Parts: sequence; C-alpha cells; structure tokens
Amino acid sequence: MLMNREHGAEQPYWGMGPFKIRLPFIHYRWEYPEMIQGLIMFVVGLAMIPLLQKYLGMPYEAALAFCVIAGVGYMLPALLGVPLVPGWITPAIPVVILFLQGFEPGPEAIKALFALQIEVFLIFLILGITGLGNKLVTIIPNSLKSGIIIGAGIAAMMGELKVGGRIDNTPISLIVGSIVSAYVLFSLSFKSILEKNALAKRIANFGMVPGMILAMLVGWAVGEYPLPDIQWGITQPDFALMWEYLVFSTGMPDASTFMLALPTAVIAYVIAFGDIVVGFTLVKRVDHLREDEKIDDSVTRVHLVTAIRNGIHAFFAPWPGLAGPLWTAAHATVAERYAMGRKAMDSIYSGGGTFWITGFIALFMLPLVSIFKPVLPIALSLTLVLTAYICIMVGMEELKTSTERGVAGIVAVTLAMPDPKSTVYAVVIGLVLYFLIERGHHIGTREDEDLSILADSTADVEAGDSHGRSTAGAKAS
Repeated sequence: MLMNREHGAEQPYWGMGPFKIRLPFIHYRWEYPEMIQGLIMFVVGLAMIPLLQKYLGMPYEAALAFCVIAGVGYMLPALLGVPLVPGWITPAIPVVILFLQGFEPGPEAIKALFALQIEVFLIFLILGITGLGNKLVTIIPNSLKSGIIIGAGIAAMMGELKVGGRIDNTPISLIVGSIVSAYVLFSLSFKSILEKNALAKRIANFGMVPGMILAMLVGWAVGEYPLPDIQWGITQPDFALMWEYLVFSTGMPDASTFMLALPTAVIAYVIAFGDIVVGFTLVKRVDHLREDEKIDDSVTRVHLVTAIRNGIHAFFAPWPGLAGPLWTAAHATVAERYAMGRKAMDSIYSGGGTFWITGFIALFMLPLVSIFKPVLPIALSLTLVLTAYICIMVGMEELKTSTERGVAGIVAVTLAMPDPKSTVYAVVIGLVLYFLIERGHHIGTREDEDLSILADSTADVEAGDSHGRSTAGAKAS
C-alpha cells in the first residue's frame, strides 16, 4: 500500500543508519514518463560495452554482465535516499582511458582499473564519513580544478575528432545527433520556444533522447551502422565468463599500479564533487516551486552511496566510466518535470527511482538490447560530445582572472595529451604554476598587485561577454 506524504513533509521512508530506504509502490508512485525514458536511455549504460571490449579485452556477453552489475548500482541512490539521478563520472572517461592505455588489454588493464576504482571508493568513503569533501575541494586551486575540467572536455572531444575516431567512420549520424542534442539541451532560442510551444516542451522533457534516436535512424538510413538483427526473448549475460575478468581471477595489482592510479582517482573525485554541486543546484532551483515536499540534500549520504557503488564495481565489474553521483542530462529532465507539480511527479525520488528501475529491467529485454546493439558507439559518442561542451563551458565560467585562465589553459592542454601519464603531469604542472604565478597574489608584492589590477581590468572589459556565457551556462546546467 502506498504511503502518502503530508504536505510540506519529507517523502516517507524506512530509516537504516545514514540511509533512507524508499521502494516503488510503497514509498512512492510509479512515474510513466520516466518509465518511457528509461526504456530508451538505458542504451547509454550499454554504451560502455565497446570500451570494456577494447580496453579490458572482454567479449560482449561478459561485458553485458558488467552492465547488469552497473544497473544494480544505478538503482541504489533513489533506494537509499539520494535525490540525484546517478550515472558515470563522464568527464573523467577520457582521463581514465588515457590511464588504461598504459596497460595491455586483459589482466593487466583489469588490475589497473581495479586499483583506480578502489581508490575512488576509498576517497568517497573517507571524505564522506569525515565530512572533509568540501574542505578538500576548496583547498585545490581554482585554476587547477577548472583546468582539469576543461582538459577532460578537450580530451573527450579530441577522442571523437581524431583520425580514425568515430567522426571518421560515422560523420553524418554523429554530427546530426550532436547538433540536435545540443540544440534541445543548450540552445537559448529553443528555450524561448518552450514558453510558447507545447510540442517543444514535450521534446525538451526527453533530454538527449530525440538527438540519440535521430542519430541512430540516420546512421541506419545512410549505412553508417548495420541494421539490427532483432531477437526475441530474454538476454543472457554470461556471469560465469565475467568472473574471468575480475581481480579474483587475474590477481591483485602491485603497489606501483596503485601509485600510478592515484592522480586519476583524485581528478575523478574533483570532477564528481562538481557534479554533486550541479545536481543539488538543479534540485534547489525547482525545490521552491514544490512546497509540498521537503528534500533532504545530504552531501554525506551522496558520498557514501557513491562509495558503495564504486566498491561494488571494483570487485565485480571494473568500469571505465566509474560510478558517478549525477547523470546531468537525465537529472535535469527529471527536475524539469518535478517543477510542474505533484500531479506531474509525486516526488523527486519517484522520478529517479522509476527511471533506473525501468532501465535495469530493460537490460533483460532482448528485443530492445538487440535493436540498440549495432548503434552502441553513437550513444557513447553523443554522451562524450555533450560532456565536452558542458565541461569546457563550466570550467571557463569558473575562471575569474587572466592569470587563472592562463594556468588552467596549460593544465587543460597537458591533461588532454595522448599520454597515459598526462594526468600526473597536469597535476604537477598546475601546482607548480599556481605557486610560481598565482600564489604571489596572496603575498601582496607590488608586482602582484599590478598584475591583479591588470587582470581585473581585463575581466571588466570582458564582463558583458562573460555575463552572457554565465547566463547560458546556468540555463544549460
């Protein structure tokens, strides 16, 4: 029997330590628009299969079993009391790939990815329990944080644009899908149309789904992707074969691998913490419109749940996308519908919970999986292209002075280099430049004051343009 929420109260739950258990049909109602989205958007989760095959040397059936483990993780946040729609640490994917390129596909790469993911697990766990997450991110120089985010965006885009990349093999579908998705998600002109056009509002409610479906249809129409071989029945992920690609079979990594993975783990956490901030900003933006529900925005709970997901992945499904606290596009779509009132969406948890429960069920629906199997690369490409845009936009907006922009630019270019150790170089160079160039602003020398005045003057000149970018960025987030 469905537990009803009193007006202005928190959504009903069962308490379990730091977590708040919520189940569909008991603590929240089933949301049919999110169910429809889940039946389509689950394909983005499957888009990790090509990376698992390429960088870990896995066969398709074992990679599909990894996706089932990931599907369990996607359901945990809504189940345990987190009001964010989870996903990967998407901007970190290019950085993770650069790290994995230093290892031979197979056991060595699996051990390296285990080392990385277990470190991400420990960072989230320790900082979540101690509450030091906020302090760590404020200690890291702004230029280094922004440079990492921008560099991740550049690396994501260059991975698609490089010779031999997907832009070479499937240019028409990728370009069409990217343009449509970017227009629906970020265009100021499209947002003005939303206020007057009901059809446009319905399209916007589905986020990147329209662009992804159109890209797939175009890919099939022009022959860039083979037509699907539609099969009926239930999928059969090979969990026995999956076991051969876990550390229980390959053995544990050595200490040097853990050391090599540490800079990438720290970078992934910095990016993920930015996702947490963005996620709760989206929640707060619509929360004041829904006085009927009180939302518990516990950062500690987000850290703990994200730690659990990364721990599960490390041992049972090492994941190049890592386990992130937010899928920005999906969460923004849920937040938009939530803002329409209780009739549109009962609770913020019912939207996110329905979405990923449906996505998990869809993993076993062979007709859907077989339809999308040939076009999995386009789902990954669109995710990376849109992530690149968001990363570069957000990173640039965070930079306040010309000095910060200069340091961040060097960090970004270094990070985007096609070198497995570029993450280490980027962090070291960023810290060195910060202390050599930026740190003087805090010392108060005459030369530093002059540089600060020059930087402020430059910022004033660019104020109009910056204001425009900031406004666009706020809307896109």
